[in-house]
Amino acid sequence: MNVQYFLELFGTFFFAISGALAVKDSEHDWFGASFMGFIVAIGGGTLRDLLLDSHPLVWIGDINFVYAIIAGVIATKVLFRLLERLRRTLLLFDTLGISLFTILGVEKALSLGVRPEIAAIMGMFSAVMGGVIRDTLTNETPVIFRKEIYASACLGGAVSYLLLEIFFDVNRQLNALISASIIISLRLLAVRYNLSLPRFYKNES
Repeated sequence: MNVQYFLELFGTFFFAISGALAVKDSEHDWFGASFMGFIVAIGGGTLRDLLLDSHPLVWIGDINFVYAIIAGVIATKVLFRLLERLRRTLLLFDTLGISLFTILGVEKALSLGVRPEIAAIMGMFSAVMGGVIRDTLTNETPVIFRKEIYASACLGGAVSYLLLEIFFDVNRQLNALISASIIISLRLLAVRYNLSLPRFYKNES
């Protein structure tokens, strides 16, 4: 087991926390919180693997990912008050998670022989679709439809990874570090300075 594997488990753990925290204002029981944590943690990767016809799904082929999700849900219950005070820290972990899963998604798609353009989309799906499902289930506007830079940061990092690999043959680990840093920087700067992409439609009034 290499460092990348443990980082993927780490990201799964914190995505599960994000999902379990999403039900804090609702009358959900342990099962509801666990289900939400599970959906957020594996939703994007599962959708990616289904679209790419890659089997078995990651969490089915490796039980450690299920254990990471369970640990995240339990940690949310035990450390709830502390986690509530660390919202900014969780934002950072979420940002680290989406940057990691974007790159992992791109690499997996490329390993299955798809075109680079599709690999970029699969990388973005890996990172954000779990959050989209979470927001939908909790009656929130999905994060990718809000006025903030989120999925576009992932897509930018995915494109960066592909350009560095295809045209410059950058070392894989260095490429992953650079591209993940781009995603992290875009996301945190967008939150810090309230940046957003131009609106598709503008009100004429």
